[in-house]
Amino acid sequence: MKQIKQYLQPLLILIVFETVAVTLWLTKNNAFYLFNFSYIGLSISLGLFLYIKRYRHARRVVQLLVGLYMLVYLGLIQRENMQIEGFWYYLFTGVFEAATIHYAVAKIFGPLIFGRGWCGYACWTAMVLDFLPYPVPAQPRKKIGWIRYCTFALSLIFVAALFLAHVGDLERIMFLAFIIGNAVYYAVGVILAYAFKDNRAFCKYICPITVFLKPMSAFSLLRIKRNKDLCVDCGKCKRVCPMNVDVTDDSRSRENGTECILCMECVRNCPKKAL
Repeated sequence: MKQIKQYLQPLLILIVFETVAVTLWLTKNNAFYLFNFSYIGLSISLGLFLYIKRYRHARRVVQLLVGLYMLVYLGLIQRENMQIEGFWYYLFTGVFEAATIHYAVAKIFGPLIFGRGWCGYACWTAMVLDFLPYPVPAQPRKKIGWIRYCTFALSLIFVAALFLAHVGDLERIMFLAFIIGNAVYYAVGVILAYAFKDNRAFCKYICPITVFLKPMSAFSLLRIKRNKDLCVDCGKCKRVCPMNVDVTDDSRSRENGTECILCMECVRNCPKKAL
């Protein structure tokens, strides 16, 4: 029974994504959605399965499978702006397609189930930043998280200004914004990682997507929990957490609780298997 139970999480994720895939395929009459969400669901479930099998790089496999698919295929080949500007663009045009569906599933309502799992397994920005040499923060968390709200507002203002000014050829501009935006994100992310000795500094202080992710993540169904009977309060889980989450606190209000990316580093490093 215990062996079967450990596979429930990847199975649940697969069922959620397949439900979305089939629903969108039938309602939108477009087989692309069947392929898109089935592919992402299978990739994430594969990663969780590999993790259960104790494959060290399971999460990185998913990051590359999903991140490269969204960056290269959807972004560069299909010319879809999957950044937040693309979301605003489709929202303003009143079209429930591409980025709006992606955001609704992965970043607005999805976190009610898998929290900030997007950041840990699918984000193409973090996919690159996680290759840098500071997986564990070397310094205490900075109190500059307010910057993310500024970048969030700027992205909205940028797209709104284009519409208000009646700028032509908006699709081309959105594609260029995707290219330039990604280049800027990578550059800023690398600079911050080395400045703060923290690969995830960009995610903590700059990324505008977290404005969507954080509120819903507070109610996430999938969470890291502690077995108090096994825990010896060694604190190792907190020391290895890339997002500075206090995993020893099981409450919904735990320190940086909405920052958990389900990377499982705390679980992997717990000497007593208490997580």
